[in-house]
Amino acid sequence: MILVSSCLAGNPVRYNGTSCSDSTIQRLIDEKKAIPICPELLGGFVTPREPAEIVGGNGLDVLVGTAKVIERSGNDVTELYLIGAKKTLEIAKEMNVKYVVLKEYSPSCGSKEIYNGAFIGEKIDGMGVTTALLESNGIKVISELELANLKDEI
Repeated sequence: MILVSSCLAGNPVRYNGTSCSDSTIQRLIDEKKAIPICPELLGGFVTPREPAEIVGGNGLDVLVGTAKVIERSGNDVTELYLIGAKKTLEIAKEMNVKYVVLKEYSPSCGSKEIYNGAFIGEKIDGMGVTTALLESNGIKVISELELANLKDEI
């Protein structure tokens, strides 16, 4: 069993009320091999919501308190991101998942790249808050862009 970003399953839960449906993810859900989750909704956010980016680092830095997740308006939403990450980790542990497929570039879910915190559409190397927490607990996170690499394992 794997966990997958709910937006990749076609659910309109992204910050702007859209999804990023992925046919492979949908097939895995239909085959009962994957369960959709949204760390941001688990953290208490609603859809739609204001865009947010990590300021001062990446998800690992947020976990240790040296970076924050800030909405475009300047509102600090770090705590909600941490709550969502912790709830996602609890679910992953309960289900004994080995892999999680999360949406790249998200301040929560990005696994290789996130936005740079300046709200100008520029990406930097780094991971989101949920990815950082899962990875630090031994759970492998990949993006939808790497899903083909898991073919033989799911």
